[in-house]
Amino acid sequence: MKIVRIGVSPDPDDAFMVCALAAGKVTIPGVGVELVFEDLESLNRRARDAEFEVTAVSFATYLLIADRYRLMDAGAAMGTTAGPILVAREPIPTAALEDRVVAIPGKHTTAALLLRLYVGDPPLIEVAFDRIAGVVLEGQADVGLLIHEGPITHAKLGLTNVLDLGEAWRRDTGLPLPLGVNVMRRDLGDELHRNLSQGLRDSIAWAHDHVDEALDYAMQYGRGMDRETCRRFVFTFVNDHALTLGGGGRAAIERLVEMARAKGLIAENPPIDPI
Repeated sequence: MKIVRIGVSPDPDDAFMVCALAAGKVTIPGVGVELVFEDLESLNRRARDAEFEVTAVSFATYLLIADRYRLMDAGAAMGTTAGPILVAREPIPTAALEDRVVAIPGKHTTAALLLRLYVGDPPLIEVAFDRIAGVVLEGQADVGLLIHEGPITHAKLGLTNVLDLGEAWRRDTGLPLPLGVNVMRRDLGDELHRNLSQGLRDSIAWAHDHVDEALDYAMQYGRGMDRETCRRFVFTFVNDHALTLGGGGRAAIERLVEMARAKGLIAENPPIDPI
C-alpha cells in the first residue's frame, strides 16, 4: 500500500472536507492516507520544496509550483460571497492604502496577490494570520490583510473594513475567487491523481451527508469560534466548487492568472489541468 501524505490547513473548512478520510469513513483504493495539519503559509513553503505528495496551498503558490504539482479538481476554496479584506483602526481612502504599512499573512498567499493587483506595492510586514488583527490594533501596522475567519469576525474586534478584496474581484469579474486549492505531485501519475481526487470528493460528499459529525471534527480547528460561526465559516467555502471546480471555477482560475500576468507578477501562464 502506498502512503500518501496530505498537507491540510488547520481551518474548519479544510477539516470538514477531510473528516471522512481522517475517520476512515472514506478510503482510497491502494492508498494509506497520512494527514499533516500545518498553517497554510507553512504548507505554501513546504510545497515549494515538493515535500508532500498532496497538499493544500494558496492558489498564488500554485503559480510557483505548477511544474511539480497538478491542480486537484476537488477541495478548492472558492470565495463566492467572501474573501480577504483590508482592515484598519479607522477608515482610510482606497487611494491612500499604497502608502500605509500592511500586515500580511504571507507573500505567497492569494490574499497578498490580490493586494498587489488592487492596491499596488505598499510596505509590508509578514505576520501569522491569527496575529494580524492584534498587530493593527496595537499600531504596529496601519492596515491588516485578513483571511480565514478574519473577514467574519473583524467587526467584533473594533476594526474597520477599508477594502473588501473579494467584493472587488467579484465586481470586476463576476466570478468566484480562487483562494486555496489542493495539489498533487505530478510524479504520482494520472491514475493515482484520479483516485486521490475522487477520494477527497467522496470525503466532502460524506461530510455534507453527516454535517453534525463533520462539524464536530471541524470545531477542533475553530480557534474559539462558537458552533454557528464555525458552521457559517465552513459553508462559506465548502460550496459547490469544493466538489468540482466546474466551468466557473476554471474560468476564475484562468482570469486570475491573466490578471497576474498582465501586471507582470508572473512571467508565464502555468498549466491549468485539474483532474
